[in-house]
Amino acid sequence: MKSTLGVCYYPEHWPEEWWAEDARRMREIGLTWVRIGEFAWSRMEPEPGRIDLGWLDRAIAALGKAGLKVVLGTPTATPPRWMLTRHPDMLARDREGRERGFGSRRHYCFSHRGYREDCAGIVSVLAERYGRNPHVQAWQTDNEYACHDTVLSYSDAARSAFRDWLAQKYQSPQALNRAWGNVFWSMDYASFDEIGLPNLTVTEPNPAHVMDFRRFASDEVVSFNRLQTDIIRKYSDRPIAHNYMGRITEFDHFATGADLDIASWDSYPIGFLSDRLEASSEHKRRYLRQGDPDFQAFHHDLYRAVGARRTGGPVAEGRWWVMEQQPGPVNWAPFNPAPLPGMARLWAWEAFAHGAEAVCYFRWRQAPFAQEQMHAGLLRPDSAPAPAYAEAAQVASEIEALGELAPVRAPVALVFDYESAWAWDTQPQGRDFDYFRLAFAAYRALRRLGLSVDMLPPDATDLSDYRLVLAPGVATLSQALRGALQTVGGEVILGPRTNAKTSDFAIPTTPLPPAIPGLDCTVALVESLPPDVAEPLVKGGAIRHWLERLEGAAEVVEATASGQPVLMRAGKVLYLGGWPDDEAFARIIADRCAALGVATESLPEGLRLRDTAGLRFAINYGPEPVTYAGRTIGAADVAWWPR
Repeated sequence: MKSTLGVCYYPEHWPEEWWAEDARRMREIGLTWVRIGEFAWSRMEPEPGRIDLGWLDRAIAALGKAGLKVVLGTPTATPPRWMLTRHPDMLARDREGRERGFGSRRHYCFSHRGYREDCAGIVSVLAERYGRNPHVQAWQTDNEYACHDTVLSYSDAARSAFRDWLAQKYQSPQALNRAWGNVFWSMDYASFDEIGLPNLTVTEPNPAHVMDFRRFASDEVVSFNRLQTDIIRKYSDRPIAHNYMGRITEFDHFATGADLDIASWDSYPIGFLSDRLEASSEHKRRYLRQGDPDFQAFHHDLYRAVGARRTGGPVAEGRWWVMEQQPGPVNWAPFNPAPLPGMARLWAWEAFAHGAEAVCYFRWRQAPFAQEQMHAGLLRPDSAPAPAYAEAAQVASEIEALGELAPVRAPVALVFDYESAWAWDTQPQGRDFDYFRLAFAAYRALRRLGLSVDMLPPDATDLSDYRLVLAPGVATLSQALRGALQTVGGEVILGPRTNAKTSDFAIPTTPLPPAIPGLDCTVALVESLPPDVAEPLVKGGAIRHWLERLEGAAEVVEATASGQPVLMRAGKVLYLGGWPDDEAFARIIADRCAALGVATESLPEGLRLRDTAGLRFAINYGPEPVTYAGRTIGAADVAWWPR
């Protein structure tokens, strides 16, 4: 696979006489792709029904003439002001019932059917006009579903659609009452029309009600996206992508990905370190200008798996891109430092090492106006090169010299499940219990041991190619995954909280969790621990956040200092009854890998490895050089050599 570079461009922001020169400079530094159009609805359709695409024709022609390939975005993330006059009730409402109004972006409710019809209209116009345009080589639907907390809407449109969704799922109110356990607190419903949204209740709503609302909201995103992909495919055979975000779990990306050819995501390592990652102040200071060493890789591997969804092929071969790559300071995080020299190059090569087809920098030129004017680009507002300009050119040159990269299946895998994120958000039982944090802690432990990792969906059916599979916190094991447990090539570690709920969000009673055939291990009691409390383990490290009391005749592999079993095993399956700290997680995984013949190593601080079919990449997130395998790898640097 040939790696490629691209950039996000907004021709509607700049004088038309600049376009050709911008395109020439893009090609000059080695860019291949240009994403346009995703925010331009008011220019495409200035008034209802009046389409003006002459400017877009000329922009696409100018880019294509320079030899660039266009990714054309549908503009549905930014409905124009006239749309609100047309549909005054299209706005989403927050949990407190307040309208989320016009004046920025993503101001729509996924459930509003009138807005969907207008989205279908503009997508149809674009697809029919550009579906066979030789310069339009890919599509993007909308922009960053869920960004700005926009999946859960408590509007009238959402309530009506939710009732319809429930009626289709349960067929009768009586069946719903049984599934939700509505006998508790006299919550029985006589009609679907009586059911409201799970907000503004006196105290917490029924968790089964909340979970079904979360499933419904995710399904609304999936169907909204499918509306667009179905239209595009009528007129175009070009691949379709959506650009997901970092640490967004509000909708099921695997379900959405089933209708897409390419998964992409928007990578802002320094912004995410400040805005979306729990870490010590020391850790954040050390990686202030680089980003966390594992956060980007986690999403690279996750979206590679999402990118395999449509074809059903191996996750190692899933199609994925970075649609937006941070090139300099962003504008939206609590603090916005500049990257260390070399990071714009490092981030791109890390993505390519994980299988990315393309990395597109955001954006070409820094905008001197509006909300994102403080967000850096490859060019300054005066069109002079910004620091990342030369780094992008360097990456393009290195791509030509290196040639194609081939993916390879990793020896270990991690199961990631969006419904589990909703489950533990609905009923965390401890203020700091968060599914993403738990999955990320497991991933970080694997990476610190020098391992390449594949991510797996929650309905994976074959684990035979993996020596070790982790499935922490998967609330309800799918039938597919339950059956796959015995196919694992080595061992699988479940827990904590794996298979702790039924599909109706109740505790299984016969038998108690984890209820894995052949594993004589029962979770008899659970407790959440405050941040300053730890249960030491006999072999080192400690359990934090969450601890389960395990009973049964399964082999005890790990125990607390007080003698309480915390890791039990029967055959290929192990159950982990707690949340290990970083030291314990790495040690437990290293011990299992040693028993399975999987090589691990203790890497220098900040160094991470990633293998392709023929090369090993060493990526140094640290602010100082490190020595590894007889090589010195500079600060904020990446190196590779034959495996």
